[in-house]
Amino acid sequence: MPKNNSLTDAIQKLIQAILKALGHNTTKTRTWHQHVVPYEDGWAVRREGNQRIASKHRKQSTAIRKAKTIAKRKNADVVIHRESGGIRDRISYRED
Repeated sequence: MPKNNSLTDAIQKLIQAILKALGHNTTKTRTWHQHVVPYEDGWAVRREGNQRIASKHRKQSTAIRKAKTIAKRKNADVVIHRESGGIRDRISYRED
């Protein structure tokens, strides 16, 4: 019995192309978005999805500057959190 994989593959590629055209991400790729978060007695820069911090800073402004440097290099966003943990601002450096 012949395999019908070519039809199945064509349908999957078509669905992925449609989703991509609609702006849906069909792959689970990690982003380089940088989060400025409260950490101990100061602030930290952390890549989205990571538990490990990239750098520690005494001032939020210094952490934001570091996050912006990384985000510009990686075409990512900077997500700035409040001391309470909520999101205060988001700056995009993506080249869409």
